[in-house]
Amino acid sequence: MSAARRDADGPTPPQNPPVSQNPPVPQYPIESVDNALKLLLLFAEQPRIRLTDASSYLGVASSTAHRLLAMLQYRGFVRQDTASRAYEPGGALATVATAVLRQVDARARARPVLERLNLEFDETVHLGRLVGSQVNFLDSIESGRAVRVASRVGRSLPAHCTSTGKAMLSTLSQTELHRLYPEEQLAAVTDKTITSRAALERELATTRKRGYAASKQESEESVASVAVAITSPSGSLYAVNVSMPTTRISAAVRSSVAEALIDAAKEIAELLV
Repeated sequence: MSAARRDADGPTPPQNPPVSQNPPVPQYPIESVDNALKLLLLFAEQPRIRLTDASSYLGVASSTAHRLLAMLQYRGFVRQDTASRAYEPGGALATVATAVLRQVDARARARPVLERLNLEFDETVHLGRLVGSQVNFLDSIESGRAVRVASRVGRSLPAHCTSTGKAMLSTLSQTELHRLYPEEQLAAVTDKTITSRAALERELATTRKRGYAASKQESEESVASVAVAITSPSGSLYAVNVSMPTTRISAAVRSSVAEALIDAAKEIAELLV
């Protein structure tokens, strides 16, 4: 199994956009997308871009540069100052940047709590965030045991089949839940996955009543987990979980882990911004 394992008219633009590293060029590059992204990266070097700046920087005709900027403006990534006609960063760019910073901040602030949980139970712990109907796993510390659940950092899974996801879904209103799941049928990941919205709603009611979510082989065979939701002041939903092989889960273990997670979630919530 994969989850449990062993063992002068303006500033002169730079020649290249500021990036932290230069990965290989894609096999089928899309020039228009690349040029639009170059313009966004240019804001790291200068606060505003005029049409002549964009045209010169990209080496394209003014009409082409204008179309790129117009599309970025349409999507809210740039705005045009009515007096100077220069382009400045738009609200969408700020929203994306803020979301990324919050994720980084959430990882950093929650890390000591994750470390403590990991030491207490010697099981794999995760921090996840709800994005639509998916769980994005932001951080993890693996168990030191020979047989353990592997880190899911960087992965996304359907929220309805994970304890982390169900913990966060349990905080939503019925209207919000139905918006995420407009159909009654839900996708199965394993033969233990909840596959109907009605069943999911019953499970979420249980989760709210007891204060934690649980999953046993719903997203992966031989994997069990317990999770508790974290509500941040920004409104972003997170959850912390403890995951282990099904051979090590019991009612007593589940209760002990849930109690520790409830305290951990409260602590992390107070640390988030």
